[in-house]
Amino acid sequence: MLQIVEYPDKRLREKSQRVESFDTSLHKLLDAMYEVMIDSNGIGLAAIQVAYPLQVLILNIPNEDGEQPKENLLEIINPKIISKEGTSSYQEGCLSVPGFYEDVERFESLELEYQDRDGNISTLQADGLLSIALQHEMDHLNGILFIDKLSYSRRKKFEKEYKKLQRDKKSR
Repeated sequence: MLQIVEYPDKRLREKSQRVESFDTSLHKLLDAMYEVMIDSNGIGLAAIQVAYPLQVLILNIPNEDGEQPKENLLEIINPKIISKEGTSSYQEGCLSVPGFYEDVERFESLELEYQDRDGNISTLQADGLLSIALQHEMDHLNGILFIDKLSYSRRKKFEKEYKKLQRDKKSR
């Protein structure tokens, strides 16, 4: 079973490598990532978050009923943003930074080119939560966390709150 790498682990700062081989080991990684994401109540997960520095991410945005049927799963490999528009602010959280949520500004909509698990090239138009989640996960592929996008004062406050949270966890 894969484990989620948590901040401040330095592996989260690694730049992910392009996937060249769309084989059984990639398929197993994607399947295992899905299980970890669902078990952790996440909507997205980048491979680096489970210690695999590959340009691989998965997303499963909940439907109107709050469910995440597997047929809605997006497996995105070697993503590249082709176009982007507007800005939007959304309160984000991260499985690698548990218990912390903050408003982050992102592009409102985007068009993405990517490969699927078999290496086929596709494009995707995204807006709303899907656009935000894609940008969040793609940042992971470049070693960027959502907390890096906070203002200096908010980042300092986060560091203080997070250290306290970690101390509280250890004392339990």
